[in-house]
Amino acid sequence: MNHDQIRQILTQLETGVLTVQKAEKEILALVRRAPYEDIGFARIDHHRQVRQGFPEVIYGAGKTPDQIATIAQRIVNNGDTLIVTRTDETAFNAVKKTVPDARFDATARIIVRRLNNNVTGRGIIAIAAAGTSDIPVAEEARFTAEALGNKVDTLYDVGVAGLHRLLDSKERLDEARVIIAVAGMEGALASVVGGLVKAPVIAVPTSVGYGTNFGGVTALLGMLNSCVSGLVVVNIDNGFGAAVMASSINHLG
Repeated sequence: MNHDQIRQILTQLETGVLTVQKAEKEILALVRRAPYEDIGFARIDHHRQVRQGFPEVIYGAGKTPDQIATIAQRIVNNGDTLIVTRTDETAFNAVKKTVPDARFDATARIIVRRLNNNVTGRGIIAIAAAGTSDIPVAEEARFTAEALGNKVDTLYDVGVAGLHRLLDSKERLDEARVIIAVAGMEGALASVVGGLVKAPVIAVPTSVGYGTNFGGVTALLGMLNSCVSGLVVVNIDNGFGAAVMASSINHLG
């Protein structure tokens, strides 16, 4: 149940398209699905859009294609944007049988079905990725942020090994309302970006790197120990989490 669905029913009632009895029936049907829908293997949180401003998102890893497709169909039927993270083409083939206009991106490993292309965020979310190998995590952030109604600007392969590449994009960073900095190795990009701009910076450590990167732990600790103010850090490879936080900031009044 969301505001748009309630508004549509009330508008149809006002214009005479629905009788009071039919409007009551449709509202009750919405209420029965709130705050969650129990389908046995999952309890789908249809109320999250109302509580937090964005719908429940399906974490695809560990779920079967049929489970993902079933949950996806219920989310779409409830009138919400569909986002499935950490997924693959097999799951997408199952989803598109019931949500034919869903879109899959193999790089980001994400399935998205937007209700519309409206931009509701107040400014730009910039996503800076240190290296080409960090792009999959950055793309997860991009698709998520766009699905949540934000305008996104991407700056890829701007790591500190060639700092001039980042400095050449300083004006684009200055235009952003919030910045997501994605980096593996030692994770230095986040500190550099944070020291250049006044916008809040969300750092995403990635698992990209050689042995002592420890699967992203080195980048994570480096970002956590940054001396830059206004820098926050999400979990390793968590482009989705960074995008949700960035979207929340970008929608603040």
